[in-house]
Amino acid sequence: MNFKKFLSFLFFAAAFSAVHAQGDYPSKPIRLVVGFAAGGISDVLARAIVIPVSKQMGQAVVVENKPGAGTTIAGDFTARSAPDGYTLWLQDITTHAINNTLYPKLAYDSMKDFTFIAMVASTPLMLVVHPATQANNVKELIALLKSSPGKYSYGSSGNGTIVHLASEMLKSDAGVDALHVPYKGSGPATAAILGGEVTFVFSTMPPALSSSKAGKLRALAVTTPKRSGAAPEVPTMIEAGLPGFEIVLYSGILGPKGMDRALVRRINAEFAKAVRAPEMQPVWQNIGADPIVMTPGEFEAATAREIAKLGPVVKASGAKIE
Repeated sequence: MNFKKFLSFLFFAAAFSAVHAQGDYPSKPIRLVVGFAAGGISDVLARAIVIPVSKQMGQAVVVENKPGAGTTIAGDFTARSAPDGYTLWLQDITTHAINNTLYPKLAYDSMKDFTFIAMVASTPLMLVVHPATQANNVKELIALLKSSPGKYSYGSSGNGTIVHLASEMLKSDAGVDALHVPYKGSGPATAAILGGEVTFVFSTMPPALSSSKAGKLRALAVTTPKRSGAAPEVPTMIEAGLPGFEIVLYSGILGPKGMDRALVRRINAEFAKAVRAPEMQPVWQNIGADPIVMTPGEFEAATAREIAKLGPVVKASGAKIE
């Protein structure tokens, strides 16, 4: 066998192997990694969406929580996994984009070391204050903050988190000053605003929705360009008078780099079908999220845009984790 024939044989063998492997996929349970602890919005979304995906694929999709280090532990685990479609990562793409700048020495490349498979959801943050705060809307909150620079405070789920960056954007766009009080997660930050320890918080939707509907918090605005279907009475930050103020929590499915493109298209189609499944509709309402369907290429491009957009915000905030 000459060299050209040998190369042709290798190419044919590899192609046949890939097609055969995809035809058998999935032949065992699929792991869906989540970089946050159980109970958070990403965990809730993951555990909901695996139900229709498992039914469609005829094989269990199992959620595996790997929290810590701003999801970089989960990211490193995924990047080092085999690109066979049996390890997927439901990532908060906004966090993924922030970490690209926040961590100067990541163990992986945020774009090159992953296969972008499917975007599945977008969720706003909700700006909330304690009911005792003398601010019924964003304009009044800004006036309050301007009346006594540095007197008032805001809570966050930690340095460099999207909750922190949203507050820094408010300070910059509105020309106000407020003291940053970081907490160890969204739960403690929510407890702080409920207890009146801080003046405002850009909260994730589930605790903000339940607390505002119960009258325990006052919702002032959401950070998406359009109002949330879960709280249509709450204006956007843009409607509240801050043009260009937009922060969206995007959730998507990543895999290790090097996944077969036909396999990627298959998994993309399964998640696109799952987000439209009837059992997912009350989930979107309860967590204040909207389903998204994108091609893998669109998803990759959207992530690159988020990195470019949020990188300067991270640098301006001064947040950095060695």
